[in-house]
Amino acid sequence: MNELERLLLSYSEQPIFILDSTISIDKYIPLDLSKDNKELVDVDITNHITCQSYIDKVLQKENGQIAYGGYLEERNLYTDKVGFTPLNKPKRNIHLGTDFWCKAGTKVIVPLDGKVHSFKNNSSIGDYGPTIVLEHSLNNITFYTLYGHLTLDAISGLVKGKSFSAGDTLAKLGTPDINVNYAPHLHFQIIKDLEGNEGDYPGVCAKKDLSFYKTNCPDPDFLLKMTQVVKFR
Repeated sequence: MNELERLLLSYSEQPIFILDSTISIDKYIPLDLSKDNKELVDVDITNHITCQSYIDKVLQKENGQIAYGGYLEERNLYTDKVGFTPLNKPKRNIHLGTDFWCKAGTKVIVPLDGKVHSFKNNSSIGDYGPTIVLEHSLNNITFYTLYGHLTLDAISGLVKGKSFSAGDTLAKLGTPDINVNYAPHLHFQIIKDLEGNEGDYPGVCAKKDLSFYKTNCPDPDFLLKMTQVVKFR
């Protein structure tokens, strides 16, 4: 465990929720969208309508409202998207953040104090859509959190350097036409080094690059502790 991971782990002993705080802990349901999930063999999850239907089925079965998971998950979700399967290059299909699948319009809550580093509408099909990157500093360690698939309102009038406190509403989840062809969800990612990126950072990598990205993008659960949620169900 590196220094940033230890810092994130020590920040809170309790789960931190980054969607609407009125949604209770027992409404969070783990979701497996990996290529190894046998339930998805005949499901075209690249289609946002079909993907949403599968998510709804999982939530209904477990009486949940939010489906979450996906860190380092190897997925078939990106097979139809040109940017993820470039010619003569390894395909990118390993997810580097945690996804929270919930209704469009759901509030996104800031998990810890920070300020706006950058923002952008990454509008290519299969990208993030409206995206905000926050900068944080704890114990003299600087790191970043990325929030993708938001509404356009989230970045309208936003300015670099704007401060947010833990618990503030940052944005709302966008619809498929705005989040560029995904079922509504939040992509949340922790990043040690943005490598010069502004309002963007790779959220999916190729297997050959996993060692670097696993270190540069630690498991969001070090901070959020969503694995504890199962104790409440």
